[in-house]
Amino acid sequence: MSSASQSHIPVLLDEVVDALAIVPGELHVDATFGAGGYTNLILERGAEVAAFDRDPRAIESGQKIVSAAGGRLTLIEAPFSQMEGELVERDMVPVDGVTMDIGVSSMQLDQAERGFSFQQDGPLDMRMSAEGMTAAEWLNEADEGEIADVLYNFGDEPRSRRVARAIVSARPLTRTSELANVVRKALGHKAHDKKDPATRTFQAVRIFINRELDELAEGLAAAERVLKPGGRLAVVTFHSLEDRLVKRFLRERSGSEPAGSRHLPAKAAKAEPSFETPAKAIRPGEEEVARNPRARSATLRVARRTSAAAWASEGVN
Repeated sequence: MSSASQSHIPVLLDEVVDALAIVPGELHVDATFGAGGYTNLILERGAEVAAFDRDPRAIESGQKIVSAAGGRLTLIEAPFSQMEGELVERDMVPVDGVTMDIGVSSMQLDQAERGFSFQQDGPLDMRMSAEGMTAAEWLNEADEGEIADVLYNFGDEPRSRRVARAIVSARPLTRTSELANVVRKALGHKAHDKKDPATRTFQAVRIFINRELDELAEGLAAAERVLKPGGRLAVVTFHSLEDRLVKRFLRERSGSEPAGSRHLPAKAAKAEPSFETPAKAIRPGEEEVARNPRARSATLRVARRTSAAAWASEGVN
């Protein structure tokens, strides 16, 4: 395992790889390469890996793993919502497994210049890729109502209007510390409070800037299309918005729940179940949580692809 991946051990690593039931010679997709933790263990189990990441820094740092993999690792700089097209182009479909670890990586959080965290001051960026509008650009241009809606819908911020009003009044904002202080002042933060109230705002803005929920919905549908019958899907989420989306997708695709979420591809009439799912999600044990506090909120959901056709998709509304 590379030194990069040793510093950033993925959550529920053993549980994910066990759920994938890897057989040597299989082809697996690591949809969220990051520092390569899942990829390394999948390679150790004898599989070939196609790994995706939209962060060019992750792709660059992963080249040493490519070199060590002896031709069994293909790194692809693209969001995992595009996995079908990228894999078809490389003649790498169908696949035996798809793994997703949703959200921001610890590697990204630790880099102050990326602007994902207020633990260290940095530019208010938050982009997982090097493209598109930064968090600062959006916060400095969006109207108060739009900001309030994003904070409420993506951050579960109960006082989103108050925070949005404070952000607009404090513009322009350019640094993570500035945004965090604005939120704390608006919500009356005290030093002894257990959770920093800025956490919800940072989560919401990050999800919005990176289209994370839309990417997840599109990525799940893409995984359904590229997995062969009997192929395994493993998805790790870290907050309720993500987990609800994955849970709903798998319930629908296994035929146990009607369609209806605006974030999910539309259900085809009388479609046969495309996945089989176990009854319960998997969560980390006390030992892992003690070792890695980030694991506390993690949820793993797994499913096995049936031989039914992929459901019709009409995109994400």
